Amino acid sequence: MPDLLPILTSLAWPIALAVAWLAGEFGQRFTGLPRISFYGLVGFALGSTQAGVLPAPDAGPVALLADIAFGLILFELGYRINLRWLRTNPWIGAGGLAGALLTFVAVFLVALAFGTSQLVALMMAALSMGTSPATVVRIINEQRSSGQVTERVLHLTAMNCVLAIFAFNAIVGFWIFHTFDALGDALWQSLVMLAGSALVGAVFGVAVPALLRAIGNPDRDATVAFALSVLLLVAICDAGALSPYVATLAFGLAARHRRIAFSHAQRNFGALGELLTVLLFVYAASTLDWRQLAIGSALGLAVIAVLLGAGTKVLGATAFAYKSGISWRKGALTGIGLAPLSVFVILLIEHARQAGVHVPEELRAMAAVTMLLEVFGPIIIQRALVWAREAPENPHAA
Repeated sequence: MPDLLPILTSLAWPIALAVAWLAGEFGQRFTGLPRISFYGLVGFALGSTQAGVLPAPDAGPVALLADIAFGLILFELGYRINLRWLRTNPWIGAGGLAGALLTFVAVFLVALAFGTSQLVALMMAALSMGTSPATVVRIINEQRSSGQVTERVLHLTAMNCVLAIFAFNAIVGFWIFHTFDALGDALWQSLVMLAGSALVGAVFGVAVPALLRAIGNPDRDATVAFALSVLLLVAICDAGALSPYVATLAFGLAARHRRIAFSHAQRNFGALGELLTVLLFVYAASTLDWRQLAIGSALGLAVIAVLLGAGTKVLGATAFAYKSGISWRKGALTGIGLAPLSVFVILLIEHARQAGVHVPEELRAMAAVTMLLEVFGPIIIQRALVWAREAPENPHAA
C-alpha cells in the first residue's frame, strides 16, 4: 500500500486552490463581498501554522508562481498608467505624494510610541505608504469600474508602490550598512537593484512590442506575448536577485507607450490570470502566523487606524482635489480607495526574507495584522467606487 503522506502533501496546493475558489464564488454570491476576501481567509486558515494543510513558505515553485501572479497584475497596472496625464495635471501626483508622506510620518510616530526602534519604525512607515495593486486592479476589473476616481486610484496606486518599494529598500540598505558595515551590499539592495530592475523591465517594454510588430498582428497576439514575457521577466529577476515588482511595473509602463493594444477582453489575463490570482492571495495569507497576529495586534491595529481612522491618504487626495479638477467628495473617495495594502506588504516582506534580509518580528506582526485588510480592503475600495457612481451597486451586475 503506498504511503499516503507524500500523496496528500503533493495534493495540498491543488486542494487549497479549489477550496479557495469555491469559497470565493459562493461567498461572493451569498454575501456580495469581493471574492479575493475569501481567497485570503482560506489561505490563512490552511497555512502551516494554522490548520497545517499547506507547507511552510519557502523560495520554491509556489513562491515563484505567486511572484508571476503579482507581476501580471503589476504589468496591467503599469499598462493602464498614462504618464502624460500626470504631467498635464501634476496636482494628481501632488495629492498622492502628500498622502504618502503624511502616512509615512504618522505611522513612524505611532511605531515609536509603541517602543519600536527607529529603524523598524522607518521600515513600517515605508511599507504603509504602499497600496496593494493586487486588490485594486482585481476589484476594478471585477466591478468593471471606470471614471475619474477609478483612474486616479490606479495612477496613485502605482505611485505609492514605487515610493514604498524605493523607501523600504533604501532603509534595508541602510540597515545592512549599519549592521555589517558592508557598503557594497547596502548600495546593491537600495539603489543598484532597483535601477537594474527598472532598466530590465523597460527593455522588455521596448523589445516585446517591437517583436509583436515584426510578427505582423500585434493586437491579436499581444495578451499571450505579454503573459509569457512577464513569466520570463520574473524568472530573470528571481535568478538575478532583482525586484520582479519594479521590473514588471516598468514593463507595463514602457509597453503602454509603445502603442500596442492590450485587449480589454483579457483583463486579468483571462483564465490564467484568474487562477494565478487565487494562488497569489492564498499563498500570501498562508505565510502569516496567528501567533504573530496576536503578538502584534495592538501595533497593527494602530497602523490600520492611521490608514483608515486618521485617513492620511484621504487627507492628501482631498487637499489637492479641487486644484486637480474634481470635487472634494471624489478626492476623499480616491483616498479611501488607496487604503488596501495587505498583499503588497506581505509579499514585500516575504521577498526580503527570502533574499536573506533579516525581518524584525514587529514587521512580521504588522504583516499578520494586515490580514484584516485582506478582508476589509477589497470591501473598502468596492464601496468607494460604488459611492463615486463608477461601479454598480449590485455586485452580481459586475
